[in-house]
Amino acid sequence: MVMQTDELMPALYLSEGLQFRDDHPIPSPEPNEALILVLLAGICNTDLELAQGYLNFKGIPGHEFVGLVKRSDGNENLVGRRVVGEININCNSCKNCDVAMPTHCPNRTTLGIRGKNGAFAKYLTLPVNNLHPLPPSISNEEAVFVEPLASACEITQKIHICPTDKVVVLGDGKLGLLCAQVLQLTGCHLTVVGHHEDSLAMMEKRGIETSTCPKIRGADVVVEATGKPSGLNAACQMVRPRGTIVLKSTYHNTVNIDLSQLVVNEINLVGSRCGPFPPAIRLLERKLVDVKSLIHDRYPLSSGANAFQKANEKGVLKILIEP
Repeated sequence: MVMQTDELMPALYLSEGLQFRDDHPIPSPEPNEALILVLLAGICNTDLELAQGYLNFKGIPGHEFVGLVKRSDGNENLVGRRVVGEININCNSCKNCDVAMPTHCPNRTTLGIRGKNGAFAKYLTLPVNNLHPLPPSISNEEAVFVEPLASACEITQKIHICPTDKVVVLGDGKLGLLCAQVLQLTGCHLTVVGHHEDSLAMMEKRGIETSTCPKIRGADVVVEATGKPSGLNAACQMVRPRGTIVLKSTYHNTVNIDLSQLVVNEINLVGSRCGPFPPAIRLLERKLVDVKSLIHDRYPLSSGANAFQKANEKGVLKILIEP
């Protein structure tokens, strides 16, 4: 990536710790890329893990954002538009790209996660094909949730859920609460299992059944969104024979599990990662999900270290950063 060395910007830079810098070069967009002024960005669990050494990432983290297109050579119609952006930048020339699986491109970089500076800065760049303009009815606070909400929408892209299905969302963190709201729209018999009173109360206000007891049995579908290795073992106990476990958690430590129970009970194990942006944008536009209630606090970019510290506290949901 070619940089403009004569112009500098503030950014949170991760290298042997998270540091605020006001002298990072403003990125210069490559052909078919846009320069985007970041309006608002969100901290997710992946960002917290990167700060603790995950993937040995060095650079500017952050991938949940809403921004304003400031420059896009050849795509001037985008200039001045508010956008959100898909985070995987694929090569467009491999077999996976040829069969429309860009998120599984072996040559991909990922905004703020792998090989691409991210959103905890005044500016970022992304390919124009990754951008999605926003309708005015979606606020910046709502728009910053498009990326994780798309991940929740991916569940119903991967499996069919019937209104008669018994579905459990295991985990009442940020992603679990988004998954629950998306799954509620299917009309299924839904239960969120967690241990944070405020989070569970939020779901109960939306008419979603909650429980603090992990001893539910016979579920047709269990969505594992705890982020902890113990969550997979709990999901195996909850799901019925020939039921489905959807894994939303990524485990960075060894998971000890008796795989024979998956074989004997013929359990379907489905991995689910990034998801489609258009459905997420439609849900926010039609006010079918509530994301603002998940916002705990917001910090200026210069207080990014404090924002990360707050986001690490138990029971805290979404922390926003304003560049």
